Amino acid sequence: MNRSDALALLQEYTKGESLRKHAFAVETAMRAYARKSSSDEELWGITGLLHDFDYEMYPQAPDHPLKGSEILLAKGYPEEVRRAILGHASYTGVPRESLMAKTLFACDELCGFLVACTLVRPEKKIAGLEVSSVKKKLKDKAFARSVNREEIAQGAVELGLPLEEHIQFVIDALKGNAPALGL
Repeated sequence: MNRSDALALLQEYTKGESLRKHAFAVETAMRAYARKSSSDEELWGITGLLHDFDYEMYPQAPDHPLKGSEILLAKGYPEEVRRAILGHASYTGVPRESLMAKTLFACDELCGFLVACTLVRPEKKIAGLEVSSVKKKLKDKAFARSVNREEIAQGAVELGLPLEEHIQFVIDALKGNAPALGL
């Protein structure tokens, strides 16, 4: 299991640029959290990169991420990766027991929301994005309405972090990879 094989798998199943960029954003946040917790950065990054790789082919629950997990199993990906990916979708009923699984859940919706917050800024850059403006946008139910705000809050709780700290950490992580993410 390595990033270049995971990237090839992502590119095989995911053709849309926005979903690929979402995968890269979640990968970026996962790698940052892995460094923070002295965990396996490659393992966490690949998990973030592949968490939605099957979504374009199987967008309906529960096909996503169940079908993707079957593909990963056939390709020899470890159970730890598959369980984290299954757990990022609450409707699968797979508990998020590992720190990696909790982190994936916590980063998924938040990354999408932070990208949306960035793209409505006049300069469309994440530099200068502040937690206070993100929290204000979270209260606006019409903004990025497909983002599950309850899951963003629950993700911070599962990590044992104040929401503001989690938001700031992920903003900082995305800033560090802004050019590759188009932010």
